[in-house]
Amino acid sequence: MKKVYNQFIVRSNTLALSSSKYSMEEAKDFPSWVSGFTDGEGCFLISFNENGRFTCKLEVRPSFSIGQAKYRSSYQSQTHILERINSYFKCGFIRKDRRDGMMKYEVRTLKDLCDIIIPHFEKYPLLTQKVEDFNKFKEVCLIMRSNHHRNKEGLRKIVDIACDMNPSGKRKISKEDLLKIIS
Repeated sequence: MKKVYNQFIVRSNTLALSSSKYSMEEAKDFPSWVSGFTDGEGCFLISFNENGRFTCKLEVRPSFSIGQAKYRSSYQSQTHILERINSYFKCGFIRKDRRDGMMKYEVRTLKDLCDIIIPHFEKYPLLTQKVEDFNKFKEVCLIMRSNHHRNKEGLRKIVDIACDMNPSGKRKISKEDLLKIIS
């Protein structure tokens, strides 16, 4: 089923641009479309890096990304959609993932995550189970914003929350090993 939104044709998770002079950002439903696209193609992730420079020896790295696999469309159209999303949020960057060749729009800075990404998904909520990961992601970002990730208690809480996210995903470092690093 297709719907037309301000000269844009939307088919499931893909966006076909018409020959209109309007940009995607000008479509009144674009913010909702971004949330829907994220439901299908996005990821909220909390990763960790063992780092002796930190007091508790563990670096917390939150990130939000939207990926487009090579097989779905040409490189140019993948990049075009991700560039429009990047333009809409006015933060983050686009990169090619070395592991799988996917093009990704990614936001990693805590300020942009807290000030731009999280408010977007509060205003235009996700509709799938991904909302659970978003809520946990948001909780971790707020803990970090209040600098509680700089002490052992805050880090333990973040590890608990993060290891409960993305249950089908794999972690390079197990929860037990992360907690040992903190101790």
